[in-house]
Amino acid sequence: MPTGSILVAYTTHSGSTEEVAKAVGEELSKGGLMVQVQRLEEVTSVGSYDAVIVGAPMIIGWHRAARKFLRRHREALSRVPVAYFFMAMSLTETGETAVDTVPILVDPYLPQPPGCSGRLSRRERYATAGNYLRPVLKAAPRVKPVSAAFFGGNLDLMRLKLLPRLFVMLVIQATPGDLRNWPFIRDWATNVSTELLKSVKA
Repeated sequence: MPTGSILVAYTTHSGSTEEVAKAVGEELSKGGLMVQVQRLEEVTSVGSYDAVIVGAPMIIGWHRAARKFLRRHREALSRVPVAYFFMAMSLTETGETAVDTVPILVDPYLPQPPGCSGRLSRRERYATAGNYLRPVLKAAPRVKPVSAAFFGGNLDLMRLKLLPRLFVMLVIQATPGDLRNWPFIRDWATNVSTELLKSVKA
């Protein structure tokens, strides 16, 4: 049985990212790992963990609490294997498999092909994995995640404040609904645990 302790730190708008974080934690636990699933706003230290997974939704960029968490714990996170997951309602299909050398994995049901081949609209450029991930990497440049996953989210416009609601409706133009692909999420959790522990042993 593999050993190791992993923190799954998340933040959420309306509870859907919390459900994903718990599913990720369940899959990691099946492999014999010691897993703590905790809202990242409540995490005071990450130094006692062998690896850390950070997950948050996309609204106007990755949730500001997640970026703040990376900056606050950047030194400790730079010393352990880390993975990120993003909850999104819109993603442009670009064929990218890595962003600035960070491997990315995208739910195959999430990305949409651009309306005009070879030419992206402003909205399509915004909703790319690279545009979503690069500001996150810049927030803590010494932290090099072993994987960044993009999952379909769950959008209920009535649960959003006015500014995020307008942004989602007018800029992202996302359709409300539940896009979470649970088999894909659980498969990613199983596979990323191997990558995290591989880095621990290295």
